[in-house]
Amino acid sequence: MIKKEYSKDDQQQYLLNDINEIEKKETSNLRPLTLKEYIGQDRVVETLKIAIDAALKRKEPLEHILFNGPPGLGKTTLAHIIANEMGTKIITSSGPALEKGGDLIGLLTHIERGDIFFIDEIHRIPKIVEEFLYPAMEDFAVDFIFDKGVHARTHRYRLEQFTLIGATTRAGLLSSPLRERFGITRDLDFYNEKDLARIIKRSARIIDISIDDKGAAEIAKRSRGTPRVANRLLKRVRDFAQVKADGIITKDVAIDALILEGIDEFGLGDIDRRFLKTIIFNYKGGPVGIEALSATLQLESDVLIEVIEPYLLKTGFIIRTSQGRKITEKAYKHLNIKKKEEDTTLF
Repeated sequence: MIKKEYSKDDQQQYLLNDINEIEKKETSNLRPLTLKEYIGQDRVVETLKIAIDAALKRKEPLEHILFNGPPGLGKTTLAHIIANEMGTKIITSSGPALEKGGDLIGLLTHIERGDIFFIDEIHRIPKIVEEFLYPAMEDFAVDFIFDKGVHARTHRYRLEQFTLIGATTRAGLLSSPLRERFGITRDLDFYNEKDLARIIKRSARIIDISIDDKGAAEIAKRSRGTPRVANRLLKRVRDFAQVKADGIITKDVAIDALILEGIDEFGLGDIDRRFLKTIIFNYKGGPVGIEALSATLQLESDVLIEVIEPYLLKTGFIIRTSQGRKITEKAYKHLNIKKKEEDTTLF
């Protein structure tokens, strides 16, 4: 048996995928099942309600849908909700898992009319697999090629009408032909603290832990605008409250628990602070390219771009310039680091 060798980049990407899967499993029982239960992303939800109602009235499958946004904002949850609302099955896969055209065809040929086919990280589908998707999405058919050269023959296999839902954290990496085949495209943005607090209180009821308004607000403030992070932090605070407190999450209990977790008032963790300090101390505050940061931090560049950077950009701790990433005054102040003045002496 030949053992497959993986590059360092592949190993780190698989590690990132494993972490994401663990977080998804931890919070899967907290996912809403209907659009009515779903909190936040109001414009996206309203668009989906209209599209679903119209499709049900026409007794037709939905158009193909593309969700774009940072990890943990609800792309997978919305895909499952759509399947529930439409009363159909959902078949799930991911871009890295579809290595060959045969992998995709095997899934497509078992789909029934109206089913939802959900592909997470769709931007990571290999080009050869992506080309099988074009006729599947447009004509609900796949083309098989038999033999080679002058003896080559094609056979078109008809598929049942289905809805493809793609989720991506980097829409810019999608090819134009694939992106244009989606009838509905929606960007998911970071949540505000008010909606996150509502999500936290709902999750607290489900996992049977008492939490007051100030406790929920404190966790929401440190949740990076992301429901998945909010639910994960809630579970850590619950453990702390049950062991160190009286089993009730108050503001003080939440603060003590999250300090223990290394989460500060802006929601930054150890890796975020390490990212910022690397730019400050190793690269004099920037600008610095992502590949240089990746090498210094010993983290794959996709992890930095998809997981760490979006929130730091949103909160104004870094800016992206044509020359690379640069630290802002806000980051210096938050980390309590004095900015060194540039030497402007003329020689």
